[in-house]
Amino acid sequence: MTSGEFTQGTMVHKLPKAPLVDRIEELVDRARGKRVIHVGFVDTGCRTMQEGAGAWLHAHLNGVAASLVGIDIDEAGVKDADAAGYECYVADCRDPEALAALGIEQADLVIAGEVIEHLDDPGAFLAGLHELVAPGGELIVTTPNAYGLFNVAASLALREINHPDHVLMFTWRTLANLGARHGWQPVATRVYVPSVKDLSGAGLAAKALGLIARVVVTIERGLAKLGRGYAADGMIIVFRSTR
Repeated sequence: MTSGEFTQGTMVHKLPKAPLVDRIEELVDRARGKRVIHVGFVDTGCRTMQEGAGAWLHAHLNGVAASLVGIDIDEAGVKDADAAGYECYVADCRDPEALAALGIEQADLVIAGEVIEHLDDPGAFLAGLHELVAPGGELIVTTPNAYGLFNVAASLALREINHPDHVLMFTWRTLANLGARHGWQPVATRVYVPSVKDLSGAGLAAKALGLIARVVVTIERGLAKLGRGYAADGMIIVFRSTR
């Protein structure tokens, strides 16, 4: 074997502890009293559903942050939020010059919630976010977990559960590795399970899927209590800049 080559042993990575949390409650607690920038805040395609379920994250953050700025590439969504009284801007976070041109103050906390899995160039995205985080501040990335049990269960029925716009799925290791390549060090990890929406008015097939989803969520919660949180379907990783 040539020196420097990988072995099967070097491909085994220890995972940090990852307590199970409620995603919205965790992000709200971390945002409390801070200047926050929320990237991808519109939640394009899901905002109506999330608002109806009381799960639109930006509204929750607005109630606790010392100040809150939203950034998104969805021009219509930003326009609607601006009309509703939110401070928000249209910008592509993969473009540091575009972010600098906004002229907004850097934040204590930048939240990129459920964004990175939509991008075909996530490295440029992570690199661009340095423009938004104040010295000593933190970046939080939340994203689906490639090892979550939902898709393991769904695959047995030759199905995959995924947002129509997703192009990537991350494990803890792959996201931490990508972050390191672009100047970010993970300092804390949490996991979460998705909420199962009310399907009382849906058809029988949808109700059956909802029942299966609740069973899987229960299993994920049980495994998390046993210290096996990476069976959960979502990850929250807190990063600090190494630049």
